[in-house]
Amino acid sequence: MGAIPEVLRTLGADPADVCAAAGIDLELFDDPSNLISFRAASHLFRVCAERTGCQHFGLLVGQKSGLNSLGLLGLLMKYSPDVESALRSVVRYMHLHIGGAVTTLEVSGKTAMLSYEIYQADAEATEQIGDGAVATMYNIMRELCGSKWNPLEVRLAHRQPDDVAPFRRFFQAPLRFDAAENALVFFADSLRRPLPVADRELRRLLAAQIEALEALHGESLPDQIRGMLRTALLTGHAKADQVAALFSVHSRTLSRRLHAFGTSLQELVDETKFEIARQMLRDSAMEVGQIAELLDYAGASAFTRAFRRWSGTTPAAWRAESRRDNRTKR
Repeated sequence: MGAIPEVLRTLGADPADVCAAAGIDLELFDDPSNLISFRAASHLFRVCAERTGCQHFGLLVGQKSGLNSLGLLGLLMKYSPDVESALRSVVRYMHLHIGGAVTTLEVSGKTAMLSYEIYQADAEATEQIGDGAVATMYNIMRELCGSKWNPLEVRLAHRQPDDVAPFRRFFQAPLRFDAAENALVFFADSLRRPLPVADRELRRLLAAQIEALEALHGESLPDQIRGMLRTALLTGHAKADQVAALFSVHSRTLSRRLHAFGTSLQELVDETKFEIARQMLRDSAMEVGQIAELLDYAGASAFTRAFRRWSGTTPAAWRAESRRDNRTKR
């Protein structure tokens, strides 16, 4: 986020004018600890991409972002004992830097995947935000592992752009568009790499500061569940007992607590499925059957019935309308 004004200037746009058009105070970028809602950030990215005419605006912002752009969290990662500890910190506390998305780290055999998944309903410019997040993660991994580090694969959750060259130049790794997640896939042995400036006491003090911020700006239970449901759904771990286990409670207890917020786990699951479906229909070229399979429906017809229940229309009709809207905005 902090690199947005610089990128706007590089592309010949006035940051003050663009931010004003998006309803954002330019002074927010003076301090990386300043908070901005995900909804406002996504709107800003859309306005920036439209005003500059740059299809890869998010990628350019991510190229200029890294540990320093994460404020206290970046320092906590820098002074961690090893790469895995640093990445576990970003998984744990990223929601304090910007809500509306969740960072996950999965290890499977000899490979690991660091992903960034958007769960904010009706977020704008998700392809720009995803590109920026993956580029930032790439820079962070190079800061932690050295400039020669490269991923095995870069995954981007949107259709292949007309001009792929900027992505190839920056990542210098195999690219996979129309992916189910925005992610870096790499050898898991990178996680064991020790960090040169590890400082246990400084890390403890930084963690205490971050936890104090979390207590002050903590998310509600439904928001915490929204934050993990996307990954849970895409990995088949969204059953009530599985979700409850993540919060160390029985499923009945989780149900009672959600009822106090006026919602239920099934409502949150449907809400998250609807958001994932819309994002994939809008940003990727996946067939309806592929999306249905990712969301664990028996087939395209079952998914279409659910989508019609949520939106009042079919996935194909929604995708066509979304593309018409995008052409109109341009």
